[in-house]
Amino acid sequence: MEIAEKALRTARANLATNLNDTAWHYARALFERAEFATNHAQPANLANDGIAICRRLVAVEPKSAGGHFYLGMNLGQLARTKMFGAIPLVDEMEVAFEKARALDAKFEFAGPDRNLGLLYLEAPGWPVSVGSRTKARNHLVRAVALAPDFPENRLNLLAALLRWSDGKAAAEQREALAKLFPAARKKFTGDVWAASWADWEKRWQRLGPPPDAPRHDR
Repeated sequence: MEIAEKALRTARANLATNLNDTAWHYARALFERAEFATNHAQPANLANDGIAICRRLVAVEPKSAGGHFYLGMNLGQLARTKMFGAIPLVDEMEVAFEKARALDAKFEFAGPDRNLGLLYLEAPGWPVSVGSRTKARNHLVRAVALAPDFPENRLNLLAALLRWSDGKAAAEQREALAKLFPAARKKFTGDVWAASWADWEKRWQRLGPPPDAPRHDR
C-alpha cells in the first residue's frame, strides 16, 4: 500500500494543469491505490477520480491509448463496488478497451486484449451482458501472442482453459509458464512489481505446479 500511495502522490504532483497524454499515469496510480483501499467508499472515490481524469483526457487527446485503457480500468474498479448497477458499466469498459486496442494493442503488455478477454470471461452472457466464451478465448490467446513473456497473460489464459476443461491446452500453458518464470523474475523487478509477483505466485501455486526456479523473494 505504501508503494501505491507514493506512486499516487508522485503522479498527482506531475499532473499538468493543461491535460496531455501523460495524465493517464495519474489514472493508473488511482486505480492501483484503490487496490489497497481500507474501506468500502475509498475504491469508489478513487475510481470516480480516475474516470473523470480519463474522460477529460480522451476529450482533448482522443488518440491516447492510455487514457482509454485506464478509463476502462477505473470503470472496472467502480463496478466492483456496486452490488447492482455494475452491468451498465460493462458496455463502457468494452468500448474503452476496444479503443485502446485499436490505438496500441501492445499497451501495458497487451493490456487491451487481456482485459477484453477477462471482461468477456466474467460478464454474464447475452441478453444480460456481453459475456462470450468465444470472444474471451480469442482475446486471451491474442494477449499471449502479443506479450508472451508477461506472466499475467498466460495465467489468465490458463485459468480460463481450466474453467473450460481444456486439459491439453492448459498443460501447454503450464509448461510455458514453468519455463517463463525464471526469466520474468529478472525482467520484472523492483518494488513496482512486488504486488504483481505476490498475485502471480499465489495464482501459480493454485493453477499449476511450482516453477523449477526458486521462488521470487522481495
